[in-house]
Formats: sequence, C-alpha cells, structure tokens
Amino acid sequence: MLDCVGMSFVLLLSAVGAATVERAQYDYYKYHPMSEITSWMEQMVKDHPDVVTVVKYGKTYESRDISLLKIGLNTGKEKKAIWMDCGIHAREWIAPAFCQYFVREILQTYKTDAKMEEMMKNVDFYVTPVLNIDGYIYTWENKTTRLWRKNRSPGPEDCSCYGTDLNRNFDANWGTVGVSFDCCSNTYPGTKPASEPEAKAVTDFVGSRKDIFLCFLTIHSYGQLILVPYGHPNYTAPNYNELMMVGKGAAEAIWKVHGMNYTVGASPDVLYANSGSSRDWARMQGIPLTFTFELRDNGTYSFELPEDQIQPTCEEAYSGALHIITYAHDKTFSGAVANAAVTLWSILLAVGVTGATLM
Repeated sequence: MLDCVGMSFVLLLSAVGAATVERAQYDYYKYHPMSEITSWMEQMVKDHPDVVTVVKYGKTYESRDISLLKIGLNTGKEKKAIWMDCGIHAREWIAPAFCQYFVREILQTYKTDAKMEEMMKNVDFYVTPVLNIDGYIYTWENKTTRLWRKNRSPGPEDCSCYGTDLNRNFDANWGTVGVSFDCCSNTYPGTKPASEPEAKAVTDFVGSRKDIFLCFLTIHSYGQLILVPYGHPNYTAPNYNELMMVGKGAAEAIWKVHGMNYTVGASPDVLYANSGSSRDWARMQGIPLTFTFELRDNGTYSFELPEDQIQPTCEEAYSGALHIITYAHDKTFSGAVANAAVTLWSILLAVGVTGATLM
C-alpha cells in the first residue's frame, strides 16, 4: 500500500513538473511582444510537424512577413477550411492572446477528443495570430503608443499623420458609413479598398480560396459582443436568421463558462454602423458564416485588459468559437444541424417571428 501511495505521489509530482515546464516555456496567460509570438509560431511547427505549418501570405507596410498557422491532418484530399485572425487593431492585445490559446487548445484536444479529431480530418484551420504586425509592435514601444489602433503606413501627401484603420479598408460598402476621411482619424479607411498591404494580403489569400472556407472569425476587443454582417444599416445578410441563431448559441456557450454575457447582433443594432470590415467583405465573398468577436471587457479596463483576465477570457471565447466552428463543420459534413436549423426557421415563420430577410 505504501508503495502504491509513493508511486502515486511520484506520478503527481511528475505531472505538476510537466505542467510547470510547459508554463515556463510559454505562458499563455500573459501578453507577448511580436518577437515572442513569432518564435512561438515556429515552435508550434517543431512540436507538431505532422499537423502545423507556417504560411507566409503577405508583407506589412514596414516589410514584415504576415504569417498564419495552417493546422489540420493531412488526408491527401482537398479540404474545407476555417479562418481566424487576431490583432487587426494594434491595441487589442487580448485578441492575439486568444489566437495563441485557441491554437494550443485544438492541438492538445484532437488526439483525445473524437470530435476535434474528426474536424481536423475534414477541415484545415488558418489562424493569423497578429495581422496588424507593424501597429502591434508600435504599441509595445512605450506608454504613449500603447493605444495605437491603425497600421503604420503614412497618410496621403498632404497629411502628416500615419495609419489606416484596416477594418475599414476592405471592399465592403467601403467608405460609406462609420468612417472619417480625416487621415488623422482612428477610422480613416485609406485611399481606396484594400489600399493597405495587410488588407490586401487577406483579400488575396482568402479571396483566391473563398470556396473552401466554411466560416470566417475575426477577433477584436472590447465590448463582449458577437457581431454578424452587415455593418451598413441598409443591408442585411441573406442568412441573417441563421447567423443570429448560431451567434446566440455561441453566446450561450460563452455564458456557461464564467457567466459572462455577450450580446449578439449586427453592428448598427448593438454597436455602431461601419463599412469596409473584413467580416462584411468575407460574407460578400460567399463565406456563409462570418462573425466578429469583441472580447472582454465592457469598458472598465477597455483595451488594457489585465493579464489576470486573459485565462477566463480565452476559456469562454474558445467555447463560443468552437460552437460556431462545430456548427459550420456539421452543416457541411452532416445534415443533422442543417435540418435542425430549417425546422427552427419553419417554426419561427409559423409564429411570425422572422423578418423579410429570411431566405
């Protein structure tokens, strides 16, 4: 009996030691500068060479590589895909932290969880931890730059200010609402759609593969929102009811983790009208399920969310994102979810709940 107790204690110490080593190697519950995130990406490939590759798909204005992690099991066949990007706005540090956490979770889960293994066989995950790399690096310079939002390209010739709001620079009702053509503004949309290399990189990469993407998730902060297309109040997504249904399911999944409430809706309804967002662009490309996540908090700390909230924020957001991803996967590879959605819409129609946009 003593031998058994002793062996159990040794095993416990080993497990604790392994966990400690993992945290010492890379702490997912602190904010990391870009150099550390880049090294982490390279380490993911070394640790999981059978399922992870780094794909460089563009250059920033300051000539840094824009890279993503492609994650999935090699089946030898053309696969469907899930898109996720973080850090399109430089100051939203919790977003890149979430992308890193998301990658860790799916890589830890797929070998023991049958559902995740199934999804890794059927789809590839394309995850960009930091899209606005120049801006993100700039926010790390000092306290005066911490709240920088835009990229770092210079303004027009007659402007002394820097930066374009990358989430107003996509070709989706570009320049119509929720922007300012004052080049010093935080919502300056650029000189034309995809004028910025970071937005063009996403446009070219996703646009050339738009038929394979089942969903498009872009991660922001703050506000605790799940936003559906479109940002322009005069337009409604053809599958608006489905988007709302899936979004509310994600919000419920988030609430179950730590009791945090996330509001679901189109941006004009729950936040503000805008145009030129990557989410709207992706929906206009025919990607059916496109969402913006606005992570914690509701304004207490705003963009400077304390590190002690990274873990709970990532845990709940992972649950919400996984709900959407699972729905997208099952709708494509199993008819059960699609049939359930059709049944739900039929019931809503029967009681007159849905609007004229149902298709």
